[in-house]
Amino acid sequence: MRDDQIHQAIAILTEAVKAWVSPAVTIVATQGKDPFKVLVSCILSLRTRDQVTAEASARIFALADTPEKMARLDVPQVEAAIYPVGFYRVKAEQILEISRSLCELYRGAVPDDLETLLKFKGVGRKTANLVLTLGFGKPGICVDIHVHRICNRWGYVKTRTPEQTEFALREKLPAEYWIIINDLLVTFGQNQCTPLSPKCSTCPLYDLCDRVSVTKSR
Repeated sequence: MRDDQIHQAIAILTEAVKAWVSPAVTIVATQGKDPFKVLVSCILSLRTRDQVTAEASARIFALADTPEKMARLDVPQVEAAIYPVGFYRVKAEQILEISRSLCELYRGAVPDDLETLLKFKGVGRKTANLVLTLGFGKPGICVDIHVHRICNRWGYVKTRTPEQTEFALREKLPAEYWIIINDLLVTFGQNQCTPLSPKCSTCPLYDLCDRVSVTKSR
C-alpha cells in the first residue's frame, strides 16, 4: 500500500465495519466516555474474547463504576465478577491496585497523559493510548496485534513489534486517523483480515493491499 492510498483505505474501512460489531471496549466508551471504565475494560480485554470482555465489564461496573467504589471491594468479589476473562486473578488485583492509587494519588480521577498512565501496574502502551483516545478524545495511536498485523500485511509499515508500529504510524499516519485507526482495524481484523487465513477473496481492500507474508487465504 502506498502512503497516499491510506485515505482511500480508511474511507473503505469506515463503511465496511458498519456491518460488524464494534470492539467491546469501544462499546463501553460510547456509553459515556468514562476514562475509568475504558481503563478497566481494556485491562479485562487483554487475552480475552470480546464477548467475554463485554459481559465481564457489565458485571463489574454493576458492582462498582468509580475508583472509589471499586477500591472498597475485595479481591474475591472482583474475581467473581470478571471471571472467566483471561488471567482474571491477576487482573482483579491490578484493577484494585489501580483504583486505590487513583483514590490516594489522583483524587479518584484517571490521568489524561500517557507517561502517568504507564506508571500503573498492568498498563502498557496499548491500554494507555486507548484510555487517551476513547476516554478523553485526545490524540494517540493505540496499536494492538490487529493494528500491527494489518498495517504490516498492507505494506504500509515494516515493523517487528506493536510498539515499533505505533512509532512508525506516528511518523506517517495522518493525524485525523489516529483516534479511529484502532477501532477500524480491530473490527476489520476480527471479521475479515484474520490472523491465519484472511478472507482476501472478499476483502474490500484487496486492490490496495500488498498481502505481505500472506501464504494462506480464502
